Formats: sequence, C-alpha cells, structure tokens
Amino acid sequence: MELALPARPTHVRYGVLFALCSLAVLLYIDRVSIGQAATAIRDSLDLKIDQWSWVNNAFILAYCIFEVPTGHWGDRYGSRGVIARIVIWWSLFTMLTGAGFDLWSLIAIRFLFGAGEAGAFPNAARVVTHWFPPAERGLARGAITTTSLLGGALAQPLSAWLVQTIGWRAMFGLYGLLGIVWAAFFYWWFRDDPAQHPACNAAEQKHIGVPECSHEGDHPAIDWLRVILSPNVWLMGAIMVVSATLFYMQFQWYPTYLEEARQISKQLSGNLTGIVIVGGALGALAGGFFSDFLLRRSADRRWSRRLAGFVTLTLSAASLWAVRYCESTVAATLCNAAALFFLQLSIPTWWTVVAEISGRHGAAMWGLMNSLGGLGVFTMTFLVGWVVRNREQAGLEKLEIWRPVFDGVALALAFGACCWLLVDATRPIFRPHEPQLKNK
Repeated sequence: MELALPARPTHVRYGVLFALCSLAVLLYIDRVSIGQAATAIRDSLDLKIDQWSWVNNAFILAYCIFEVPTGHWGDRYGSRGVIARIVIWWSLFTMLTGAGFDLWSLIAIRFLFGAGEAGAFPNAARVVTHWFPPAERGLARGAITTTSLLGGALAQPLSAWLVQTIGWRAMFGLYGLLGIVWAAFFYWWFRDDPAQHPACNAAEQKHIGVPECSHEGDHPAIDWLRVILSPNVWLMGAIMVVSATLFYMQFQWYPTYLEEARQISKQLSGNLTGIVIVGGALGALAGGFFSDFLLRRSADRRWSRRLAGFVTLTLSAASLWAVRYCESTVAATLCNAAALFFLQLSIPTWWTVVAEISGRHGAAMWGLMNSLGGLGVFTMTFLVGWVVRNREQAGLEKLEIWRPVFDGVALALAFGACCWLLVDATRPIFRPHEPQLKNK
C-alpha cells in the first residue's frame, strides 16, 4: 500500500507579490512622470518655479491628509476593495492631469490625485503581513520597494520621450488607462485571506501561518492617546521625514537641477535621473535580504535595528554631502545614486520595525508615519522653490544656486541617523492580540 505524500505548498503568495510589485510600478510611473513633464507644463501654462512648488505640494498635502484614514479602512474592511478603489481614483486623476489649463486647475487635480494614491503602500504592507510568514516579509517588502523605484526609473526616460513624441497631455491619459485595467484584474483575482483564495492550498496556508494582526469581527478602535505618547511613533516618523525628503528631491527636483544647473538635454536628464533611481532600487532589493538576515540571525532586536538604520542613513548623508565637491555631472549623479542606495537599504528594516510595534493597526500606523514623512516633503518642496528662485534673482552661478538643496538634505539625513539610535523595536505601541474596545 502506497502512502500518500503530503501536498506541497502552492505559490499563490508569489502571485500576490507580483500584483503588489506591478501596483508599485504603476504608482511610481504615475507619481513621478510629472517631474519630466515639469518644464513642458511650465512653458505651456507660463508658470514660475515657485508656483510649480504649489503643484507638487498639492499632491503631498492630500497624501498626508488621507494616508491614515485610507490605511485604517484597509485594517477594518480588508485591502482588496480599498486597493482597487485607490488605483481607479488615482488613474482617473492621472488622466485629468493632462487636462490642466492653469495653475489652480493643476493644483486641484494634483490634490485629488494625491488623495487617491494615499493608502496604497500601507495597504500593500498589510497584504504582505497576511500573505507571507515573518521570515519572508523583509524580502517581499524589499521587492515592492525595488519595483516601485524601477517604475520611477523607467518613468524618467519613458516620460521624457513621450513628452517630446505625443505631448504631456496625451502621456498622462495613456498612463491613467493602464491603472484602470490593473484595478479590474486585481479585484477579480485577489483575496484578503489566503484561506479564501481558490488556488491557495492548505499546505501554503500552513506555511504562511496566522498573521499577528489577524482579527475577527469588527476592527478595534485606535487608542490615539497611546499613539501620541509613544516615542517610537515620533522617532520613526522623523526618520520617514528625512527619508522622504531625499526620495522626493530626486524625483521632483533632480531633473530640473540637471536641466537648469548642469545645462543638459531633457532626454539625458531623464537617463541620468533613471540611474539615480536604479541605485535606489538596488538598495531596496539588498535591504530586503538584509532585513530578513537580521530577523533570522540577531536575537537583539533593539540594537540590530538601531545600528542597521544608523549606519545606512549616515552613509546616505555622506554620499549626498559629496555632491558639493562634484564638478562633473556623472560624478554628481553617482553620488545621488549612492545616497538613494543607502537610504533604500534601510527602508525594509523601517517597515519591519513599524510592523513589530503596530499590532493590528499596521496599515493605519504605517500611514501615520508616512504622513509625517509627507510633511517633510511638503516643507522641502516649498523651500527648494523659494531658495532657488531667490538665489537666481541674486545672480549666483547656476551650480551655486542649488548647493544649499543638497547640503540641507544631507544634514537632515544625519539627523535621521541619530534618531535610529533611540528607536526601540521591543516597545510596541499595540500588542498583536491585546483586547481593545470595538468600533460601534
């Protein structure tokens, strides 16, 4: 009599990861393509560089406002419908960006675009927690971050080419259509619970295990007093502030810096910005392995997380500070790529710590700290426009005009590195299964 061999786990979770990675690619193509279209839009609508700051910040402001509630919706109702709604919303306003006709119409459209994109990554983080065992989550998060950056890197030369070939208005229409197709497929195929997915067998469900943040019935209300009093919230939020500042500086301002300060063509600007983003993508991929390695090999969660974050952000700050000594455009690009590499090397560890301290409110807490990061980007965007405009009016040499931008972000990164030394991953805001009051 032959014994039946135990069924091998299926690999539906990797299909889920592919869906999240493709989501990240589309998100960043739609988010950062406006950086390559900026000069064409400003010329078409006669906008000054400080006015352009308002357009960029309209997105950031909405993103900050809606990140927490949209993350909480995912925690409470599940990510399937929330993610599909997010993608359809942002895709529609990506298309409408091409219909902008003046400063205020662009501000309104980009605000609503930001409201649509808010919550995408908190809900993606929640999906990872439900579909992957703890030892695989760092790599999954690293893969999502990597592909988001590859989407951003692809968007640079592709958008530069499309702007010159079909115009900026048609480009936004094309990008928006892709998102609507993705949302329809995702809603049809994905399930929040692995046990409800018809292709996920019992062996894979056992391999995934029960996520620490799983819950039955109504989702518990968030104890906001506990959130406000948690040092980890403010430390992780401050780290995200400086991280997002570097990240968005590369997408929003580096193409403009290359074209105006380095006097290079739009297509070459797109190619070089793409190199910077690829540096970040490589860092995110390496960071996923790095985070999982720490989880498996280090028994001291407190100091392993602290030192990983401190070292990587310090190296990022040093790389960006080196831009002030770069005479060649290629050297400046490589320094920016190194800065983004080391920053992204730290991000999967940041994700891991947020998951460890957030309990059942992972998406909402992720959204809160990401919103704090958005406030840093909001401030940076205004300051860059103001500093560059005033230094232009003072008649300074073009490279000298932009020097405070890179120096200031480098100092901010050094501050973030110091914050890592105070983070304590062993002190959760909420414990995974502690009883809490239910929402009525």
